[in-house]
Amino acid sequence: VSCPDQAGWQLKDPSAAEVLLSPTIIYFGSVFGNFSIEQTNKQQNQRNLNPTRSGSTMNAPGTLNRIELCESLLTWIQTFGVEAPCSSVDELTSGEAMAQVLQRIDGMFFTDAWISRIKPDVGENWRLKVSNLKKIIKGILDYNQEVLGQQINDFALPDVTLIAEHSDAAELGRMLQLILGCAVNCEQKQEYIQTIMMMEESVQHVVMTAIQELMSKESPVPSGSESYADLDRQLKKTVEDLNEALLNKEEIAQRCHELDMQVAALQEEKSSLLAENQILMERLNQSDSNEDPSSRRDTHSLLHSQLEQLQEETFRLEAAKDDFRIRCEELEKELLEVKGQNEELSTLAEEATTLKDEMDVLRHSADRVSKMEAQLQLYQRKLEDLGDLRRQVKLLEEKNNTYVQSSLAMEEDLRKANAARAPLESLKRQVVELQNKLSEEAKKADKMEFEYKRMKEKVDSLQKEKDRMRTERDSLKETIEELKCVNAQESHLTTGNMCLQNRNLSAHVCSKSVCVFPGLGPLGSNEASDSLAAEIITPEIRLKRELTGDDLETGLRPDCWR
Repeated sequence: VSCPDQAGWQLKDPSAAEVLLSPTIIYFGSVFGNFSIEQTNKQQNQRNLNPTRSGSTMNAPGTLNRIELCESLLTWIQTFGVEAPCSSVDELTSGEAMAQVLQRIDGMFFTDAWISRIKPDVGENWRLKVSNLKKIIKGILDYNQEVLGQQINDFALPDVTLIAEHSDAAELGRMLQLILGCAVNCEQKQEYIQTIMMMEESVQHVVMTAIQELMSKESPVPSGSESYADLDRQLKKTVEDLNEALLNKEEIAQRCHELDMQVAALQEEKSSLLAENQILMERLNQSDSNEDPSSRRDTHSLLHSQLEQLQEETFRLEAAKDDFRIRCEELEKELLEVKGQNEELSTLAEEATTLKDEMDVLRHSADRVSKMEAQLQLYQRKLEDLGDLRRQVKLLEEKNNTYVQSSLAMEEDLRKANAARAPLESLKRQVVELQNKLSEEAKKADKMEFEYKRMKEKVDSLQKEKDRMRTERDSLKETIEELKCVNAQESHLTTGNMCLQNRNLSAHVCSKSVCVFPGLGPLGSNEASDSLAAEIITPEIRLKRELTGDDLETGLRPDCWR
């Protein structure tokens, strides 16, 4: 590892077992389960890299930013080069790319039959996405338990609904973290570790922290489960061998059938050649008796050569027949051997099925044992709490006795209250009657108060009118005084005429006054009647009276008033 400019680490030897990632040393042992992280000392940090930069690019150990984790693992997933698109979070939500990555990690476990259950081209149907993601999570958990022999405890499984429906990056990061755990624990883990080493420093650190967190949650499966996993693998291998033997048997049977057909064809050809040879021999004998010696010699030589050729062909065919017979016998022997192997494999398959059933029963029993152990611990805790419950029961019994005594006292009080209920009812009726009377009296008082206010307003208005008329009377008196002064200056010659006119006017006024106020007595009877008459008469009458003021003040009233 070199760091020429302290801007990033460069990997010179990818096959190294120890690799420096940032300021942290990651030890990859022969078993990746012994993954450990050690912080280098202060001198090594000062010698190899800038501590300020390293502190700013690393989070505290054990902490993970789920969004950053998803981005880093997305980069790591792309290194597998699968056919399904995996360049974004939305493309991974279908589960197709993750299933192909798992098949790359371990094709013996994640077979084509398993991956065929993952529905491709789900589009925007989030329910199909949820189904695919659930199958992938189940496959990962089964792989950890059956192949790796370990369980993942206290690790929050991803919420597949959030991933499928909302493309949640944090939950997708958890799912990719589970796939990462399968990769760094499988048989080809060294290859995937080297791939992680070649990635960027920030991605390396996030992946390292994710592996550390995941491995802290892993625990080995109990020994019984390990034997179950070995037995499962053995059963799977036996079934695969059986399927392969069946395929070989079918191929051999097909080959034997083809060879039988070839032998039958050769036998037919041999029979036809023998018949042809017999015909030729008969012709030869006939020609020997009919032809001359020279032509017979030529024909004989020709036929002899043809016979030799036919004999050679016959020998060749017989040799091929013998070869085919030997091959057929060998194939029959192989067929018998394959049948024996098939029977053995069938027996093994039956035994494997029986063992698998027993394994299921034992697994169910183991689950029941674990549940019973948990229930036993629960019951032990309940027994420990039983003492407290007994003390609480005693306290409750004491409280119950106290409540019983108080209940008896309350019943006695209730009986006394029932005895006093009859006079209480009569008192209630009296109270209701008094309240009704009180409401009636209150209504009367309100009515009287209203009448009082109305009369008071009326008196106030009359008092104001009275004050106004008194003021007017005073002003008229002043006017009369002034007129008196004017009349005193006139001559005595006209006094008699004026007196006569005044008497006539007074008589006229008196007659008018008697007509207007017939119920009034003489003005000079008393002061109260004069004052009241002065307030009631109109201003015109008051002016006329003021004109005759001399007669009134001297006691000379008109004859009608006398």
